[in-house]
Amino acid sequence: MSRTVNRVLIGLVGLVLLAVGGSVLAVGLGVDPPSWWIHDGKKDVLLSDAERTRWDGEGWWWPTVIAALALVVLLTLWWLTAVLRRRRLTEVRVNTGDGEGALLRGRALEGVLEGEAAELDGVHRAHARLTGRPDTPKTRVRLLLEPHADPGTTLNHLTTQALAHARNSAGLDSLPSEVLMTGAKHKAERVS
Repeated sequence: MSRTVNRVLIGLVGLVLLAVGGSVLAVGLGVDPPSWWIHDGKKDVLLSDAERTRWDGEGWWWPTVIAALALVVLLTLWWLTAVLRRRRLTEVRVNTGDGEGALLRGRALEGVLEGEAAELDGVHRAHARLTGRPDTPKTRVRLLLEPHADPGTTLNHLTTQALAHARNSAGLDSLPSEVLMTGAKHKAERVS
């Protein structure tokens, strides 16, 4: 699940809970509710006996309630597993040419990629992360560029040197990469 979708869902749930809780608190403190509000005032209960037993005699009521609650539980479990799922690739399968293959630790490849990227001219700091599947890894590289760095040249060097070395050393046909470059903050230079 993307970070944006997760934040939007959490924000919507929070807003609904805040609105409902705040309105119930306001009515409980004596604020007159609007005419369309479900409760009339301080002494009103959440569910009256008539509301609670309204659909008891109907055959469809309890299966519908159980199905709705089961759906809520399943959606909540899906959301929880999507949030807790590992995004970082722990191992990369390397084709050794003998039909057996080998496993390369993802952190090792990330460390080498970060080290080579950080040595490029104009790069202040580099961070690499492997995602995807062990057979088809992808990289996300974040570069913090120094003020004098040319982004085009830095990207070209990153592609032809660091990413090419990582791809070749892991024996991969391709290594799709997403590169994010930001400039390091610096003081303004005095011009005379």
